[in-house]
Amino acid sequence: MDEVMTVGDQSSSSSSSSSLLPQMTTLPFNLPFLSAFLAFTLAQFLKLFTTRYKEKKWDPKRLIGSGGMPSSHSSTVTALATAIAFEQGIGGPAFAVALVFASVVMYDATGVRLHAGRQAELLNQIVCELPPEHPVASVKPLRDSLGHTPIQVLAGAVLGCIVAYLMRTPH
Repeated sequence: MDEVMTVGDQSSSSSSSSSLLPQMTTLPFNLPFLSAFLAFTLAQFLKLFTTRYKEKKWDPKRLIGSGGMPSSHSSTVTALATAIAFEQGIGGPAFAVALVFASVVMYDATGVRLHAGRQAELLNQIVCELPPEHPVASVKPLRDSLGHTPIQVLAGAVLGCIVAYLMRTPH
């Protein structure tokens, strides 16, 4: 069967594709996006100081590394969900998606990723105790700073809420 496109169909399809353009150009002004980005950036920056306090040394790798205090993953998803709640309320689908997303990310940070990091730490210790002639004795150590303790996740979540609260636009 041949389909016929009418003038009305053509104008509606061209307007729907052109309606994507304004949405793309407004991303830098999207409050949930900006809140999440700022919360992530602040959390990563704060890791420099929490690492300095805990380990008594400056470690610039903390700016881009995972793990540590506060959880940048938690601050990001919490800021996103909180900013959506401030803008659209808690009854809409966007908040529901953001809340579920935040819950999964924070659960994963304290569960799977934390335990994977602890296993990597143990495996690194075992490899260090092997004799030098052992085939895996010279293997590069595994990254062991993967997950977060519940306190680190909570600190990230609080930071995310604070950032979203401070960035909100009063109605």
